[in-house]
Amino acid sequence: MRAIVAEGPGGPDVLRVVETDRPEPGPTEILVRVHAAGVNPVDWKTRARGFGVDGAEAPFIPGYDVSGVVEAVGAGVTLFRPGDAVYGMPRFPHFAGAYADYVTAPSRHFAHRPAGLDHVQAAALPLAALTAWQALVDTADVQPGERVLVHAAAGGVGHLAVQIAKARGAHVIGTAREAKHAFLRELGADETIDYTRQDFAEVLRDTGADVVLETIGGPQTARSLSVLRPGGRLVSIVPPDDAFPAAAEAARAEGKQAGFVMVEPDRAALLEIAKLVEDGRLRVRVDTTLPLEKAAEAHALGETDRTTGKIVLTVVD
Repeated sequence: MRAIVAEGPGGPDVLRVVETDRPEPGPTEILVRVHAAGVNPVDWKTRARGFGVDGAEAPFIPGYDVSGVVEAVGAGVTLFRPGDAVYGMPRFPHFAGAYADYVTAPSRHFAHRPAGLDHVQAAALPLAALTAWQALVDTADVQPGERVLVHAAAGGVGHLAVQIAKARGAHVIGTAREAKHAFLRELGADETIDYTRQDFAEVLRDTGADVVLETIGGPQTARSLSVLRPGGRLVSIVPPDDAFPAAAEAARAEGKQAGFVMVEPDRAALLEIAKLVEDGRLRVRVDTTLPLEKAAEAHALGETDRTTGKIVLTVVD
């Protein structure tokens, strides 16, 4: 099969198209013919440093987001059969090897592809939507009427987080460049803040927020904590820096909460996300599609940090 391999740490040019053996599904696993693979910031960050979230070193096949068709099932699998269209984020934080013709993974890391979505759209969903879901629903437990601030709201995670928060009945504030504000309003954002011209902490000084989804990290985290109302919750999806523990402790002293969440495979959440899609309450924005062999170009584009929504690699035409 074809696969994209990151040969070592470095820029997009370390990505190479290679021929390798097709994997075989073990017990409780399925073999999926990949039709499309989502591209996420974690992909180019692991490529740049030459090792994965779990510490696995290059060479490796990048990628976590998969949409495809079940080719074969291992012993004990009852959820799927060959021919089923599925989507998922298998194995994270271990590499799924999504930039390839085939992947194998535990069957319960997948769900049936949402009705109405093609493989490109479905491949754009899993990691970003699961991140938003696990942060806002499982961790922050957003309630109707609460004010939710989403940073980088037009990005891959952000634009889905806006919709998930709205589906929970929240009042949503999104930060993004002004050119993306119309897009955020289409998604349901109630307020928009141009972070290039406005200080979000100043804008929200009087009204505050009950929940903040922190997608930037660094010094911004402490400023995000400052806008939380009493009892408010900040959930960061960015690995905390050295200053985070002290900031979190200070927040707790003020009756606030702050924590870091790392996304994980979650079939139950994939099923809930599929329901939102099928009910017309969640749509994914695909900014760019490129063929598998142009993975390096996809990474270079992603690293500009100027895309709206997701980048997807097409594996089957």
